[in-house]
Amino acid sequence: MSATTAPTGHRWTPTWLFAARRGPGCCTMWAPDLQWINGRWYIYFSAEASPGQGERRTSVLESNTTDPYGAYTYRGILNLEPNGGWAIDGSVVRFNGRPNHFVYSAFRGGEQGLFIAPMSSPTQVSRNGVRISSPNLSWERQGGAVNEGPYALYHDGKTFLTYSASSCNTPDYKLGQLTWTGGDPMSAGSWTKKSSPIFQRSDANGVYGPGHHSFVQSPDGSEMWVVYHANSSTSQGCGTTRTTRAQKIGWNSDGSPNMGVPVRTGVSIAGPSGDS
Repeated sequence: MSATTAPTGHRWTPTWLFAARRGPGCCTMWAPDLQWINGRWYIYFSAEASPGQGERRTSVLESNTTDPYGAYTYRGILNLEPNGGWAIDGSVVRFNGRPNHFVYSAFRGGEQGLFIAPMSSPTQVSRNGVRISSPNLSWERQGGAVNEGPYALYHDGKTFLTYSASSCNTPDYKLGQLTWTGGDPMSAGSWTKKSSPIFQRSDANGVYGPGHHSFVQSPDGSEMWVVYHANSSTSQGCGTTRTTRAQKIGWNSDGSPNMGVPVRTGVSIAGPSGDS
């Protein structure tokens, strides 16, 4: 599928999304994840699938050159779940000395959890995923039992898998954390879940439902920042009221992320180190 020129780069629009829409306000495309792998950029995204291919699955685009703003080629849908099942919010996680893996959210047994699958290439997985986390703690079940939006963070020789928990329709949407303890990443026993959330609502700052995040380094590499969306009212949910926000994070003594408290909108904070 071809890309069309846009003022700041390229825009890619699959025609099958429009045929798959379920009505006004349908999700179409969301949760893009940009990754640099083997000299090319890859964008993994969730979308309403092509008719006859299941619903809400994860697709991938591959850059034609090393320019992230250039044209991309559609490489298809990742075969993550049996029988073309629902699989969203995917991203890549890397392990030293091991192939890359793909982490995502899916429903099995009526429960939305986190799953992981080994990648045979940047555009394919070699088998369906296995579950590594279920929403089994009370703070993961507010408004609905949900684990979604997994995103890897690496620090001090450790691999952390952070994720969103509870329903995004509530002000209690928040972030949790898994830590890889070594061993086979495809085994749930190789992951330890932190018993408490790492980032959540701040009534004092008027921030509700902070979640579905990613991490980026400052231009000089000395700082790590979290980018996430949140609402400014308890009555807002998963719609267009959410705004994109970013702030610097710290580190705990065990090397895990210290996310701090979500900052109120309208407050001036210092920009990322090295940003002109």
